[in-house]
Parts: sequence; structure tokens; C-alpha cells
Amino acid sequence: MDAKNIDKFWPQGWWKFMEKRIGIIPLPVFLVLCGVIFYFCKSGKFPTEVSMMIAVIALFGFSCSEIAKYIPGLRLIGSAAIFATFIPSYLVYSHVLSTEIVKSVTDFTKTTNFLYLFIASIIVGSIFGMDRRVLIQGFMKIFVPIILGTFLATIIGTLVGTALGLGTLHTLFYIVIPVMAGGVGEGAIPLSTGYAEILHQAQTDQFSQVLPPVMFGSLMAILFSGCLNLLGKKYPSLTGNGKLQSSGSDDFTDLHGEASGTSDVGHIAAAGITAITLYLVGTVTAKAFGWPAPVVMLFLAVLLKLSRAVSPQLQQGAYVVYRFFATAVTYPLLFAIGVSMTPWEKLIASFALPNLITIIATVGTMTSTGFFVARWLNMYPIDTAIVTSCRCGQGGTGDVAILTASNRMELMPFAQVATRIGGGLTVLGALFAYRYFH
Repeated sequence: MDAKNIDKFWPQGWWKFMEKRIGIIPLPVFLVLCGVIFYFCKSGKFPTEVSMMIAVIALFGFSCSEIAKYIPGLRLIGSAAIFATFIPSYLVYSHVLSTEIVKSVTDFTKTTNFLYLFIASIIVGSIFGMDRRVLIQGFMKIFVPIILGTFLATIIGTLVGTALGLGTLHTLFYIVIPVMAGGVGEGAIPLSTGYAEILHQAQTDQFSQVLPPVMFGSLMAILFSGCLNLLGKKYPSLTGNGKLQSSGSDDFTDLHGEASGTSDVGHIAAAGITAITLYLVGTVTAKAFGWPAPVVMLFLAVLLKLSRAVSPQLQQGAYVVYRFFATAVTYPLLFAIGVSMTPWEKLIASFALPNLITIIATVGTMTSTGFFVARWLNMYPIDTAIVTSCRCGQGGTGDVAILTASNRMELMPFAQVATRIGGGLTVLGALFAYRYFH
């Protein structure tokens, strides 16, 4: 390479190369990371320190999501979230990922529990950044499509399963209810434990039956939300692009015209520790009263927002924290979830045709109810339908994947209401009914 070509390449040419990215990772950095991780895998001494774990989940998470960009059709309906979650699950099942990586990622995910750090940052940031009027009206209205959707999905899902020969009680308690139970930790586990106690059986036997519908129901909710996002691009009048209803004002402007102000690094850091503190207060109430920590955190954040207890600068800082986690952490988190919490064999267990049709009918009814009821409530149909689809998500992990597929992470507070409160009430009601019928 002569001097003229060198001058053209360095530094401008190199800078252009650095701007080519896999997700958020510059391509040269991505290649170096591949080499480093390959070296440690071959060395037999794979580090488990936090820096290495961040590098691993970022590399694989963004790689899996990047694949979706090159698949025509699928890339338009949220396939990046699906790929980032389910490709890792299959790689673990087929033993493509090394045992060192699987063990390290699983241990890191479960010991750090950084899913809840993500949810805390998303919830607090989106609530603090929401117009106060929209916040009040949204929480008051969202229960209507959630309750009506649950009622209709239960009836239609059960009728479909019964018509396909699955039996009414089996369809209701082992397919429809698990789909809407709120995920694995808050749904499948307490549900299967309750079933086992009533029947005097082993909890593992019941868990193996209720888990597959939870997982496949979440997958269908992801697909439906991706299709809704595509529909919103074609018909913009149907969507608020992350808002449940029009507020007539911009983000970070409340009813009194309070501007957002400006934030610096200090305000951003303060917002981060505020989100963590609210979550930790939620964990205290969870231990003391058994209330779900994310729900407590959600209502505390709403209370602070409505009482004007948070300065505009801190609200702006919270929004920056929200944007950072939504941009930089979502796909690495989904990869970690796919490796540690999404057993491929359980997903495959749902693939009996009558089960599939019943699950699709249940999720479809829930989602479409939100879409059509929204018009009566003067809400955006697509955004309302996406929130109601979260009733069928795999808990907090499902909410992340569903909202990522639809590109509407701002709806996380409402999704948590649908998943946590809706799921908890579903499990409670199901156990009372199960005891009665058995």
C-alpha cells in the first residue's frame, strides 16, 4: 500500500470501518472478542469475572439478533428477539456451545439476577419519562382490556382445546391457564406446586406439563407483537409508537408544563441508583408481605412521578438510563435467558398440533381483544394489544422479548401490570378452581 492509499485509509478509512457494527459492537472489536473468547475456551480455564461475562453475552446476543436482519420476512416481525432467545436455547440443547460458556453464563445470570436490574431501569425510566396525564389514564384504562381479554381467552381457548379432543379440564388447567399464568417463576412453579399438593403427586411431574405451554405461549406473543409492529408501520393511525393514548404533549412535559431540564453524568448515576433503590424496597416488601417486588417498584415509581417528588433533571437522567439499557442490554439479556432459562426440549414438547392450535387461539384471543377494545377506550389499538399480549408472556423475560419484538419498550410498566398482577390472580383463581374439580 503506497503512501497515498495509507493517507486515505488512516484515519478516515479506519474510522468508517470502526462504524460498521454487529449490534452495538464495532466490527474490529467484535473480531477481537471472538479471538479472545475462542482462546479461553481452548485453554480450559474460562474466566467467570464480570468483564468476561459481559463480553460473552454481548458477543453472542448481538450475533444472534444480527442473523435475523438477513432473513426476508422474519426480520419485519420481531425475529431478532426470537433469535436472541431461542437460538441460544437450541445451541445448548445440541451441545454446540461449550460447557464452559453454558455454565458460566447460567451461573452469572442466576447469581447476579440482572434481569431485574434491567426491568428496574426500564420501568423507572419509562414512568419518569411519561406524561403524567397519560400515566394516570393509562393505568386506569389498561385493566379493562386485560380483564376482558383474560375472560374471553379462557373461554375460547378451552372451547378450542375441547373441540380438538384434549378434554375440557385438561385444556383449561394444563394449557390455557399456564399460558396466562405470568411466566415460570411466578406462574408455572406455584401453579405446578399447587396442583401437586392437591393431587398428592411430585411437583416435577406437574411442572413438566405446565411449562411447555408457558414457553410456546410466550413465543406466540412475541410473534403477534412483531406482526402488530409491522401493522403499525403500515397504518400509523393505529399506533402511538409506545404510548397507549395521545397526551397532546411531548415526553418529559407534565400537566403543569414542567420542562424536563438537562441532566449530566451525576443525574444519570443518581437515576440509576434510584431505580435500584426502588427495586430493593420492593424486595423488602416481597419478603415481608409476599408482594411481587417489580409490582411494588412500579407503584412506588408511579407515586413519585404523580407527587412531583422527582426533579426534572432526575427524570431526564432516568430516561437516559432507560435508553441505555434498552439499546445495550436487551439482546445480551435475551441470550443469557435463552441459555439459562429456556430449555429447548420443553418448547418442543408443545409441538403436538392440538396443543399448538389451542395455545394460538388463547394468545390470539387475548391480543385481539386488546386491539378491538382499545377503540372504545380511546386508546391506540396496536399498543394496547401488545400490552395485553404480555399476559401470555414468559414473565419478565417474556415482557422483554415481546416489547423488543414490537420496538415498544416504553410499555414495560403496563406490561408488568399485565404479567405480574394478571398472572398472580390467574394462578390464585386456578388453584381454587382446581381444588374444587379434584
